[in-house]
Amino acid sequence: MKQNPIPQATSPMSEWLDYLTHIHTSSIDLGLERVSKVATQANLTKPAPTVITVAGTNGKGSTCALMEAILLDAGYRVGVYSSPHLIQYNERVRINGQILPDAKHTDAFSFIEVQRGETTLSFFEFGTLAALRLFQTENVDVVLLEVGLGGRLDATNVVNHDISMITSLAVDHVDWLGDDINVIGFEKAGIFRSGKPAICGQPKAPATVAAHADDIAAEFHQVGIQFDYERCDDRTWRWWSGSFDLNDLPLPSLPLPNAATALMALGVSELDISDVNIANGLKNAQLPGRMQQISQQPTILLDVAHNPHSAQYLMKELQVRYPQKSFHIVIGMLHDKDIDATVAVLAPKVTAWYPASLSGDRAASASELCAAIRPHTEQALTEFVNPAEAFETALTQVSAQDVIVVVGSFHTVGEVLSHWQSRGA
Repeated sequence: MKQNPIPQATSPMSEWLDYLTHIHTSSIDLGLERVSKVATQANLTKPAPTVITVAGTNGKGSTCALMEAILLDAGYRVGVYSSPHLIQYNERVRINGQILPDAKHTDAFSFIEVQRGETTLSFFEFGTLAALRLFQTENVDVVLLEVGLGGRLDATNVVNHDISMITSLAVDHVDWLGDDINVIGFEKAGIFRSGKPAICGQPKAPATVAAHADDIAAEFHQVGIQFDYERCDDRTWRWWSGSFDLNDLPLPSLPLPNAATALMALGVSELDISDVNIANGLKNAQLPGRMQQISQQPTILLDVAHNPHSAQYLMKELQVRYPQKSFHIVIGMLHDKDIDATVAVLAPKVTAWYPASLSGDRAASASELCAAIRPHTEQALTEFVNPAEAFETALTQVSAQDVIVVVGSFHTVGEVLSHWQSRGA
């Protein structure tokens, strides 16, 4: 294993990130023993008065963004931890909706480096602890923690949180979590806490979720049972739990199921939130890379959908928002995702494909994508070396009335967004 010199608090961010990738034997190492030891040593297990932890196959980032917007409108000081990032590492930590300068991160990294002693930490574990340190030093009122992978053995689960959430459940991360939805449900329910609220936004969730909540006496709230919602028209929706009813809520730009789950979590919290705060938060909530429109003629949309479940939601939204439009798909994926099934969901409405290779150990090549796409199209496919090249080609092929959708991975969306910003569009 490469031994890099230990950076200092004043060292460049790039030096720290390179160091963090080499201090542990693997990039993913599920288990809590090492990270829990350091978190306890550093007094990071309760980084704020209120902590909400969010697990789920899809929708974690959107759910956090929705709660963040509502809480900020209510006057709370809010910290959000999410991953992965699109363009720069700093995106993983937000304080009051803003990212922090490099110096804050490197100072937190330096603190964790001292606290860990001889304990090795993966990149994600180190970054999670550093985020907890930042929330602590920035004196936030509420922390919203997005689980990285699974739940039960994820580094975020060392925190003594007040509310647990599962946004959705589907098969993903097969190499780590397997393909049994009941096992996946149990792993994500591993963030539930005895006597504390546990929210599930997945309709008809696998039995293992409610069973685990019952086993540990968590206060379980299941969508469709303890709470529910409905879209009323193209501008409003309603949400209810028992006799409590919220009507004429503004439709958010982020997925409605996630908004409903977010409202349940905030509803069982002891936080002071008004109906006006909810309405304003729903209107203001947004998140880069989630149905993000960066151009109108042609329409260019960025969405990090990277599995069949998220692709189904994306296609449903595209057909509602852009009926009768032609869709040009710039796609790059990781090889440990279900590429065939994801492509099959997208294919029926696609006019043209622009498959691109990603870089890194987990990257799928453009040729792998082409193999999945060919059964669904008669188009002569071109293999692009990267998403930026695929995107530039798509721009030359579309009319002003068409829609370019960049999809398949955070890496794909991040590279195209960075490229778009650099060309001064």
